Amino acid sequence: MRRIVVKIGTNVLTRPDGTLDVTRVSALVDQVVCLRRSGWAVVIVSSGAVACGRTELRLDDDLDSVEQRQLYSAVGQVRLMDLYYRLFRDYGLQVGQVLTTKRNFETERERENQRACMEVMLQHGVVPIVNENDTVSVTELMFTDNDELSGLIAEMVGAEALVLLSNIPGLYDRQPDDPQARVIRTVRCADDLSGCIREEKSAFGRGGMFSKYNTARRVAAGGIRVLIADGKRERILPDLLERPEQTVFTEFLP
Repeated sequence: MRRIVVKIGTNVLTRPDGTLDVTRVSALVDQVVCLRRSGWAVVIVSSGAVACGRTELRLDDDLDSVEQRQLYSAVGQVRLMDLYYRLFRDYGLQVGQVLTTKRNFETERERENQRACMEVMLQHGVVPIVNENDTVSVTELMFTDNDELSGLIAEMVGAEALVLLSNIPGLYDRQPDDPQARVIRTVRCADDLSGCIREEKSAFGRGGMFSKYNTARRVAAGGIRVLIADGKRERILPDLLERPEQTVFTEFLP
């Protein structure tokens, strides 16, 4: 089967107050099932554990940012995986959890252990769901964000495509709040469009468009098709592959 990695960002999975949007998660699971039925083996890189923890705990304690992230992610990862488990089970599909850190990519042995784990999942029809292990990843052990992680995973599993789902439909030719801004449909790796992108982070996640741009250029240079699209648009995943001419998104090519 052809392989595709789908990265789902925090701002796709959350409501404006930062809590988990269960309806959106359910809709994305429905779309992943559509991809599976169309002959794609799917790996999900999912943010959202911290949002799940925030939804469950609603703390008033004065914790520092590291302690808060560790606590929310420890509680939230359980709920997030339980939600994915129940939603995919309704379609008769099993999911497997892969929690990783930057250290797990530092040696060939560590990388091979992860690759072998996901390989056996894919061979047996299990949907791998990958996330950074935020309970132990701090400072120098952290990925820049899950955009960086999803690029590494796409390369690791030999994916044909990487889809980065965001809360906007792609890379704009100028600042998105400019009324004249238009989505750039196709980008070549040699194109330098960094001047069009703000380096600010997303509201509840660690990433942003600058991170997606850097990940997309690097991964596309290795021969993997990269798409940045609006994860809150209905049927976005099937439309990207079945009706690209009618779908607004940005595609990175070598």
